[in-house]
Amino acid sequence: MKSRIHNRFTQLHKQGGKALVTFITAGDPDLATTAALLPRMAEAGADIIELGIPFSDPMADGPTIQRASERALAQGVTLEAVLAMVSQVREQVSAPIVLMGYSNPIYSYGWQRFAQDAVQAGIDGLLLVDLPPEEAGELLPAARAAGLEIIFLLTPTSDATRIKQVSRCGSGFLYYVTVTGVTGARQSVSTSLEHELQTVRNTIRLPVVAGFGISTPEQAAQVAAAADGVVVGSAIVKLFEQYQGEPLQTEVTGLIRSLKRAITP
Repeated sequence: MKSRIHNRFTQLHKQGGKALVTFITAGDPDLATTAALLPRMAEAGADIIELGIPFSDPMADGPTIQRASERALAQGVTLEAVLAMVSQVREQVSAPIVLMGYSNPIYSYGWQRFAQDAVQAGIDGLLLVDLPPEEAGELLPAARAAGLEIIFLLTPTSDATRIKQVSRCGSGFLYYVTVTGVTGARQSVSTSLEHELQTVRNTIRLPVVAGFGISTPEQAAQVAAAADGVVVGSAIVKLFEQYQGEPLQTEVTGLIRSLKRAITP
């Protein structure tokens, strides 16, 4: 049986569309807010939802997502609680859900146990920022057995060997990091990005989505033109610092709608 992620990209490809991948931190400001937002994000146009696993040392993230992680951890949010929350709302959410984070919480949980529990909860994929394919030897067989997609990153500094390795080991889609450095909104998109993405897409068998630093509908449209999809995170997470309750839901879904319109032919 094909995965939700595969089916979503297939559907978009037939329509000539591009994927909007949106990121929020699970449990920011609390798990009830996350649970309420997930179905509304999907309805607003999020093709895939990345849920950040709160972590005390998110080294690849800029200040915006670091603060979101701190707010969630202050509420006592755990990996177990995130899985339970997704399990409760899964039937209301049409979009694939990918957990994104760092290796330590998953390692502590147990690779095999996590893969099984994640799929049972309705999680479609996992992206661990600090786990390159050469260190994923225990996770990959457990994930394949459970039916969990493992998504890897490539960056502008990745060489041909790494690109081929990620193509061989990864599944679901490939996440291309558009900049060197941490997450966070940028003022502009790299002038070399189109060429970089073309090179990767000519080599990789998976759909390629691009993220890190994309904050406006205009930037999203520019990146989506060269990729199979675009990831927007910090620009959405920043709204959690400015709004709460129903205004937060309205602002998040409003931004998602504008981003989806911008990348829709």
